[in-house]
Parts: sequence; structure tokens; C-alpha cells
Amino acid sequence: MANMKRIKRFLPLYLMMVPGLVYLVVNNYIPLAGLQLAFKKFKYTAGIWGSPWVGFKNFAFLFKTKDAWMLFRNTIGYNLVFLVLNIILAVAVAILMNEIRSAWLRQVSQTVILIPFLLSYVVISYIVYAMFGQSNGMVNNSILKPLGVEGISWYTKPEYWPVILTMVQAWKSFGYNSIIYYATIIGFDRTLYEAAAVDGAGVWKRIVSITLPLLKPTVITLTLMSIGRMFYSDFGLFFQVPMNSGMLQKATTTIDTYVYRGLMETNDIGRAAAAGFLQSVLGFVTVLAANMFVRRVESDNALF
Repeated sequence: MANMKRIKRFLPLYLMMVPGLVYLVVNNYIPLAGLQLAFKKFKYTAGIWGSPWVGFKNFAFLFKTKDAWMLFRNTIGYNLVFLVLNIILAVAVAILMNEIRSAWLRQVSQTVILIPFLLSYVVISYIVYAMFGQSNGMVNNSILKPLGVEGISWYTKPEYWPVILTMVQAWKSFGYNSIIYYATIIGFDRTLYEAAAVDGAGVWKRIVSITLPLLKPTVITLTLMSIGRMFYSDFGLFFQVPMNSGMLQKATTTIDTYVYRGLMETNDIGRAAAAGFLQSVLGFVTVLAANMFVRRVESDNALF
């Protein structure tokens, strides 16, 4: 009887939960049945259920290829650089915004920072080409040429692209992350800053002694969430921005772009599914390991 009264009491809330629950089941749980494709040789005539099992053969192509080392090196290496650089830039900009006293300037700062985030990679790819195109690019024509330096064929020189891709990723991502950090900072108790100012602490001292320690839990949380994507790469960044140039594949090929090209050439859905499944498992294990490390060092900041 008590349970029935409880159900009736919260019935409106249960009804409000139904649409989200249905979406969660349909979008997140029902597709899990498709994971079996990672262990099958998919045939269109037989369908998912009728295709023959091949065990772990679909996973082997990522490791047996001569480019296996390059795939994992690029994917993990870029993500590590992106992770560190985005944290530094986002935190620095968030603190700078917090220190700006004028409300008008603060609003302008937020708008300027959000511009890169609002730009899609389709637009960014053309902006990058406009900057680094060999014949009409701004860098060659407006910077190198006036200096008497011969223009560079950027889209055939892979050695430049680690820096270019890092710049584009930072340009696109740090704005959104800085808003998250900024929203956290403005929620801090202002009396702490006022007390520090009364004690004679300057801006830098307040940042080091108050802002950064209080911001640490947010940094750790966002870092742990980013680590879960360590074995994924932004397809738009590594495929669209370099214009899918074959000359740049040594510096721009990651697991995602390699699987995509393989899927387009061989139409092997099983291998693509295996790659995605492997990325998810590796990301899950990485998050568990990172969270375990955080829990040992500072248990209060661990996710679980």
C-alpha cells in the first residue's frame, strides 16, 4: 500500500522521465546488439545475424598493418598534446576573463573566445587552406614573399602539420573549455579574494593561492573525461582540414581516418566495427586507470 501511494505521488515525474528513458534505450542500448559485427565477416545477403563469425580476425588488421605504430602514435600523441595545451589555454583565458573588471570588456572577451568554437570544421578547413595554400595562401603571399622567402608547399610537407593541427585544435576547442572554467571561477567565494587583497596579496598571488587550488577539481574532472577519448580522433580535424592529402598521411593519419579509408576501399564493415569497439574498450580502461591514480593521490577529486 505504501509503495502504491509512493508511485501515485511521483507518477508525474515518472511520466516526464519516459521520453528520455525511451531515447536512452533506443539510442544507447539497442544498438549494442550491433557489437557482434566486430566479430563477424559481414555479408549483406546474410545480414547481421546470419553473417559468419570470425573471432578476433577483424581486430588483427589494426596491428598487422605496417602503419600500426604510426596510427597509435599519431592518435595518442596528438590527444596528449591537445589535452595539455587546451587545459593551459582554457585555464589561462578563464582566469584572465575573471580578472577583467569591466562588464563590457568581459562580455566582449566571452564573445571573442566563443567565435572559434562556433566555427565548424568545414569553415575552418577553408580558412586553413586560405592561410597555407601554396599559390594564394596568406602565409606565402603576405608573410614569406615580402621577406624574400620562397613560398612553402604546405599541403605536401607533412613535417609542418603537427604544429598546424595543434593550432587549429586549440583555436576550435579552448574557447568552450574556458567558458566552463570561467563559470566555475565566478562561483568561488569572493570573500576569499577580498581577504587576500586586504592581506596585501597581489593578482598573481591570489591566482596561485586561491583560484588554481579551487579550480583543480574541475580540471581533474574534465581531464578524466577527455582521457576517455584518448584513442579517438576528431575526424574533421584530421581528414577535412588537411583536405585528405595523400602526401600528408604520415602526419595526419589516425585510427579513425585509417578505418574510414579502409571502409571506403574494402567496404569491410566488420573491421570498422572492430576498430570502434577496440577504441571504446581502450578508452574505458584508460579512464579506469587514470581515475584509480587520482583516487590514490587525491581521493576527493576522483570521479568514482
